[in-house]
Amino acid sequence: MELIHIKDVTKEYKNGVTAVYDLNLRIKKGDFAFIIGGSGSGKSTVIKMLYREEKPTRGEIVVGGLNVAKLRNGKVYKLRRKLGIVFQDYRLLPKSTVYENVAFALEVIGAKSDEIQRKTLKALEVVGLKGKLRNYPDQLSGGEQQRVAIARAIVNEPKLLLCDEPTGNLDPDMSMEIMKVLESINEDLGTTIIMATHDQNIVNKLKKRVIVLKDGRLVGDYEKGTYVHEDI
Repeated sequence: MELIHIKDVTKEYKNGVTAVYDLNLRIKKGDFAFIIGGSGSGKSTVIKMLYREEKPTRGEIVVGGLNVAKLRNGKVYKLRRKLGIVFQDYRLLPKSTVYENVAFALEVIGAKSDEIQRKTLKALEVVGLKGKLRNYPDQLSGGEQQRVAIARAIVNEPKLLLCDEPTGNLDPDMSMEIMKVLESINEDLGTTIIMATHDQNIVNKLKKRVIVLKDGRLVGDYEKGTYVHEDI
């Protein structure tokens, strides 16, 4: 079943730069897809358009039945509640505990206290941090901080998880740790994952779907691919 349909999408910025040209993509529910490409290839722009940080200049983006391109600013929250987002920088609240950082995502949408507790503990268990509930971000390694960020992104049980260079600040071992967590979320929870990355090692090891962008254009789409240098 299709979760995302990107149809004839072009993104032009006000400074005259065209970041994405005539992009067509379909992502099925339960997919795990890497978006790869060099600097300026349009990877992050595609991710930003999916969560409506940016709007396409032309074309349609449908996510879970919502036409993102036509969504009014006041209705963007309806889209955001359907998905989780993980960034390269962890964006944790420094003066809040691990538990509080994850619970906050539910508090802002007005969830009840028993639901907050149940879902927060479950999310922290999924990422392997149930033993660090009372720790603060500065007491954690980079990999642990990213796991907290992932727990916060999945705490509301989204159907879609968008990851923009989530291992960019981590060493290779910690990066693989994070990828194991993401793989289990995809396989055990059925969450669709789209991840923009330039980490060749991860792409080559995991053998997931690989979507290749070059200068804003789709130049490759492989079912179980690797980091393809000739495309980039």
